[in-house]
Amino acid sequence: MAQTRIAAETRTEFGKGAARRTRKAGKIPAVLYGHGTDPQHLSLPSLEFAAVVREQGRNAVLELDVSDATGAPQLALTKTVVVHPIRPYIEHVDLLVIKRGEKVEVELDVVVTGEAAPGSLVYQDLNTVLVEADVLNIPENIEVSVQDAEIGTQYLAGELRLPGGVELRTDPESLVVQVAAAPTEEELEAEIDTEGAGVVEDASDEEEAAAEAAEGESDESSEDGDSGSEGGDSESSDS
Repeated sequence: MAQTRIAAETRTEFGKGAARRTRKAGKIPAVLYGHGTDPQHLSLPSLEFAAVVREQGRNAVLELDVSDATGAPQLALTKTVVVHPIRPYIEHVDLLVIKRGEKVEVELDVVVTGEAAPGSLVYQDLNTVLVEADVLNIPENIEVSVQDAEIGTQYLAGELRLPGGVELRTDPESLVVQVAAAPTEEELEAEIDTEGAGVVEDASDEEEAAAEAAEGESDESSEDGDSGSEGGDSESSDS
């Protein structure tokens, strides 16, 4: 994975208001930490950083040119990218200080390719796997080919083909992808009928409960009426 040099500026203002002003200026609030250093608050150019993430994925490696720093650019790994839940922009970034030659643990996307045997369905149980890799040789993703895979085929984490120098940290026995038989039309219709019957049964249960409640209220009303009559007779006899 190639690292990209990107300009960064230090931030002296903090809080939601300061973050909004940073984003309004076309930059992204970021924090750089790791290797025992104090957290450093930065701002990154929005368009340039977004382009790096699109090209390199979730584990982008950056060479940061910090405005008030001296010496060589700081090498950093993109650790967390917080995207606005509705609007298409990045709200915040966490960066991890890294050094050439060291290894880091990162999550890699699992990408399923190929077409399994006819009459099958492919289920992906894990979307990512945890691996350890050299900071400058992090794969973009891990591919799993299901081309012509027969029904019943399973792919465990320990069976994934990893590039040289990359070690698996996810449990090797974890199920990643499986190929199962596709349901027949009869099975789908039976499932729909079962769901429909369940709805009707639930409705009848509700109606029965409502009828029982109404019957209970009717009995209570009758008992109240009887006790009122007895009281009237007693008052009449006293008079």
